Amino acid sequence: MKVYVTLCLSLCVCLHKALAESDSDAILEDKDVLVLTKSNFERALKRHNQLLVHFYAPLSGQSLGSILEFREAAGTLKEAESDVRLGGVDVKKEKDLAASLNITIIPSLRLYLSGDKNNPVYCPVLKSSASILTWLKRRRGPSADIISHLTQLEKFIGGDELVVLGLFKDLEEGIVKVFYETAADIADLPFGVTGHDEIFSKYEISGDTVLLIRKSKPDKQFEMGSSTVKKDLVQFIRLYEMELVTEYNGMTASKILNSEVLDHFLLFINKTDKGFEEIYHAFKSTAGKLRGKVLFVMIDVSESRNGRVMEYFRVRSEEAPQVRMVNLSDNVQYQLPSDQFDAHTLLEFCLSYLDGKAKPKLQSEPIPENWDTQPVKELVGMNFEKVAFNHNNNVIVLFYAQWSSESRALFPLWEELAEHFSEKDDVIVAKIDIMANDVNLHLGEKNPSIKLFPAVYSERVVPYSGKRKLKPIITFMKKEIEKAMKDKAKEEERRQKYVNEQKAAVKEEL
Repeated sequence: MKVYVTLCLSLCVCLHKALAESDSDAILEDKDVLVLTKSNFERALKRHNQLLVHFYAPLSGQSLGSILEFREAAGTLKEAESDVRLGGVDVKKEKDLAASLNITIIPSLRLYLSGDKNNPVYCPVLKSSASILTWLKRRRGPSADIISHLTQLEKFIGGDELVVLGLFKDLEEGIVKVFYETAADIADLPFGVTGHDEIFSKYEISGDTVLLIRKSKPDKQFEMGSSTVKKDLVQFIRLYEMELVTEYNGMTASKILNSEVLDHFLLFINKTDKGFEEIYHAFKSTAGKLRGKVLFVMIDVSESRNGRVMEYFRVRSEEAPQVRMVNLSDNVQYQLPSDQFDAHTLLEFCLSYLDGKAKPKLQSEPIPENWDTQPVKELVGMNFEKVAFNHNNNVIVLFYAQWSSESRALFPLWEELAEHFSEKDDVIVAKIDIMANDVNLHLGEKNPSIKLFPAVYSERVVPYSGKRKLKPIITFMKKEIEKAMKDKAKEEERRQKYVNEQKAAVKEEL
């Protein structure tokens, strides 16, 4: 009996250990995406023969959209019981892992095959779940549809607004391979390829050529030669995939945002106004001279569905027509310093921007009455620098977005903070609606954000990244204020020393 009990206990212990080891080997998932870390990355590579990994920074504006689309693609693949798994690496948390894998661009996608972490397949950053799935599908099979007769061609070119058609004499060897490689990487456009004589005749083409077909009609063509490489074809497609002027709407929004051209010239205009045709013609004429350098986008202010984009750029319908230049890498806006919209004025403004001579547009709400009489000071663009960079005051600022519930949730905390420092004349607690007011400051993070402007002679900014609770913020402020006092004392000592040296030099001359 004792032997039996002992065997049972031993079996239970072994089973418990096995289950514990199994649990420890498990890789956590977030919305069907494997959460990859330094400790489990090698294990994930061994378990999954094909592992597509998304390297992202959660607070990065460029990463946010791709995270959601990546999750959707992961769910689709898991539901289809695909042998491809998707994993994510938060590079802010996993800095050592990112460094060991030589991750320098965020966000980025890499496909790891057969457990080999040293030779991944580099994937273009695909910002829609459909394009991620298409990219994976094109890697497994033909990257382009084979068009073998005219009826099939008509169906292919009529399926989407823009399609890419390759016409090649040899569909197996030679320059056609460049076309297949390009099709595999550009997953957001349909690609077809043909060697059919009737299709060559239809488009009056004799040599290896790539056609961009827009709304079922040939738009642009690219002749392929023996020296053509993938980069050449990709540049051609990306340059001409957008029309000279693209109207912003639900269908074009993602293509505009994902364009390789980062400088966007935006025309806000009412299409029903009398002067629309004349201004649009000038805008389009300018676009033709700057294709590939600037993306020209028209936004109809009379379209109610464009309200969000107008709110983002702070343009009211009654202010139209209006043009803005914006670079998507920093979102700094530049406004045409004129009320003339002729082709010459538009071109001169674009050229001055490209030459780095245009001045950023800084927008501000009016300074509120009694803005400084409340415990929490309400700043706007016009008084921000004067208050924040005052070397006599330590100013802590909440940068918020009025529409954000996360921002508004911090307002009571800010009132408590102001109350705590109410007896301190050299401490100012303030907030600013950063969506309604521009500041000449790189925030570098999503809102709401908190920054301290210490009482020093230099324009110093100290970001706060701790817990958003009263005690941690007070501790942070006291530490930085003490440091600022020491730095300021040293600066004053240096200044006094300089003054004394100057006085001594003058005295010696006399």
